[in-house]
Amino acid sequence: MSLFEELMMQNEEDGEFMPLLSLEEDEGINPDEVYPDVMPILALKNTVLFPGIVIPITVGRDKSIKAINTAYDDDRIIGVLSQKDSEVEDPEAEDLYPVGTIAKIIKLLKMPDGTATAIIQGRRRFEVTEFIKDDPYLIGKTRLIEEQEVEKGNLEYEAIISTIKDKAKEIIKLSPNIPSEASVMLKNIKSNSFLVNFISSNLGIKVGIKQKILALSDPIEKAKLILRNMDNELQLLKLKFKIESKVRGDIEKQQRDYFLNQQLKTIQEELGQNPQEEDIKALATRAKAKKWSKEVNDAFQKDLNKLQRVNPQVAEYSVLMNYLELMLDLPWNEYTKDNFNLKKVKKVLDKDHFGLEKVKERILEHLAVLKLKGDMKAPIICLVGPPGVGKTSLGRSIATALNRKFVRMSLGGLHDESEIRGHRKTYIGAMPGRILQNLKKVKSSNPVFILDEIDKVGKDFRGDPSSALLEVLDPEQNTTFHDNYLDLEYDLSKVLFIATANSLSTIQPALLDRMEIIDISGYSLEEKVEIAKQHLIPEQRKEHGLEAKDIKLKDPVITKIIQNYTRESGVRSLNRQIAGVMRNTAKNVAMEEQYNITLKPTDLKGILGPSRFSSDLYTEQQSHGVAVGLAWTRVGGDILFIETSLSKGKGKLTLTGNLGDVMKESASTALSYLKSHGESLGLNAEIFNERDIHIHVPEGAIPKDGPSAGITMLTALASAFHKRPVKPHLAMTGEITLRGKVLPVGGIKEKILAAKRAGIKEIILCKENEKHVEEVNADYIEGVKFHFVDQMKEVLDIAVGF
Repeated sequence: MSLFEELMMQNEEDGEFMPLLSLEEDEGINPDEVYPDVMPILALKNTVLFPGIVIPITVGRDKSIKAINTAYDDDRIIGVLSQKDSEVEDPEAEDLYPVGTIAKIIKLLKMPDGTATAIIQGRRRFEVTEFIKDDPYLIGKTRLIEEQEVEKGNLEYEAIISTIKDKAKEIIKLSPNIPSEASVMLKNIKSNSFLVNFISSNLGIKVGIKQKILALSDPIEKAKLILRNMDNELQLLKLKFKIESKVRGDIEKQQRDYFLNQQLKTIQEELGQNPQEEDIKALATRAKAKKWSKEVNDAFQKDLNKLQRVNPQVAEYSVLMNYLELMLDLPWNEYTKDNFNLKKVKKVLDKDHFGLEKVKERILEHLAVLKLKGDMKAPIICLVGPPGVGKTSLGRSIATALNRKFVRMSLGGLHDESEIRGHRKTYIGAMPGRILQNLKKVKSSNPVFILDEIDKVGKDFRGDPSSALLEVLDPEQNTTFHDNYLDLEYDLSKVLFIATANSLSTIQPALLDRMEIIDISGYSLEEKVEIAKQHLIPEQRKEHGLEAKDIKLKDPVITKIIQNYTRESGVRSLNRQIAGVMRNTAKNVAMEEQYNITLKPTDLKGILGPSRFSSDLYTEQQSHGVAVGLAWTRVGGDILFIETSLSKGKGKLTLTGNLGDVMKESASTALSYLKSHGESLGLNAEIFNERDIHIHVPEGAIPKDGPSAGITMLTALASAFHKRPVKPHLAMTGEITLRGKVLPVGGIKEKILAAKRAGIKEIILCKENEKHVEEVNADYIEGVKFHFVDQMKEVLDIAVGF
């Protein structure tokens, strides 16, 4: 059987077109052979025929069969053109490329299904100048395209051909579809033009690019274009080879690991060892000692039995193992014994924290009930107060006093609900929520659990953690807390949850309703002095490696640090300033320099620098139109000025200082009251139409809002219109109405302490706020005179002297 017959049979069997065979270079091709000017045209799909190349084709379209039969019966010469779009079944002149190859039909076999298989050999390039007819098949007028010759000794062309050969060898080596014998064929090709056509026909590139190569007459340009496409093909093959090598290596490693594991398993069985069985036995032994309910035990045994049936190589094995280990690590019904010596508990709390009497009293009440009743659901307490007053450290102190384990969980910036409830264990890398993780860590089901910064919990597309906390912090629900990972009910009712917050405004109302709110106000000057003496100074002295004989800080020095170097409700900044003093002393001791062991107030400037704050600003005589108000902020009480100026105009009111809507309304209310009561206050009604009014609250970068500046704004306006200065050393806070009544406001303790820190001697408050003043230790507000008023007229009498 000849090579062509084998090819035809292969084509018939494969049922698809396979290019790439050639005659021995240009043998059988006569360059002087004459071809007819008019010939049948055969349209090819998905390939381009090059001169000298032999390819088998299957012909199935009626026009194509008629064209190839006619040509075979005549002179066996046919023009072959490639289709621009292979989807077109009945191509016309515009669907074909104009440049093609004249082909000789070497063999034609007719198939039983009506199709025909032909082997054709490309002879010469040609161009169709005109299509004469398209029925029963395409016939066109043709013009031969002359082949350009390359001068002998053209180094550029020879270099390109040499590179093409090298790259062809690399492609043959990397491509799994090209037999290695192709390299031998390449070596035997002597004609450069035939080599170019042979490689062009075999390259795995698009028909459009092959057609472009065919249409080129300049051999050097043609060779360059082929070389560029070979580069792309080679890069693609290298990348595929790299990927396949990596995948093959991974698969081989997996097979090797599996084989070694199976060998290890067999060896262990021969030696009577089985690590998996030992692990499972260890789990079962630990389970017998657990104090869990029947439901939990049944769930554990079910998953343990499932674990015994799972192949250790399967990913589910480690998932089940981790889950069962968590169940065993959790402290089911395991509690520490509370310390019921209430006097000792009180002593510990007093030792660790100065003040905070409400919180201490509440803890002692809870312990007393536990001592008498023996069982009681733990309260959910929320400590609200400015930063630095000891909310978080109080939790640790309570845990120490009760003899319980301590857990602190920061909620600030928490966005993901699964941080509370965990992930479902089916997910890769799933974990229980942080509630259960912390209980597992402390190995107790009744710790003191601090939920720090509960007012700063976030909320986004991943869920709302504050809603997840509703179940945790509800005494009626947390007996059956459900964690997504554990997927069983867990009792949290014995956990003493203590939440901390700086403000209640950002806490979800439903969550707020579940907690017992205890307000922790800022510290007075006297309290801060005691805290510094009892806690901060000894701690900082120890931290800096000093002894009591190395430095002594008396009350006047501590007082000056508090008044001139800090302005806060808590003691954090005070602690930092004391640390600065200790560092300076440590340096003197280490360098063996002379220094004053007992510091004087005048020594502070050389250690801490010049004073940062001064109370003179609030106590000096102010010009008319200026009043001092009291404000509440998240960091405690504060002092603010209300400034008023009048200018010629038409009664326009301007408000500046970054004021909120409520504060702006207070200013409008104050002005309306003055207008309506102008006569009784000795003001001419015309003055309100002749003056523009500007009210400004300094520190414009800080947003301010709330109704408590109402009486301060009215006082400032009255002072400006009467041109009388407000009484010095006086501050005030309260809301006003259009009728001139003074209403109560909140944050009284913080405001009073801020006034005391600033050196204020007199404070005007609403009568209903008198009860709040009584809650403040009388020693802390000694020297401050309070005026409790009901009407705005009383405020003006005290402040401006009407």
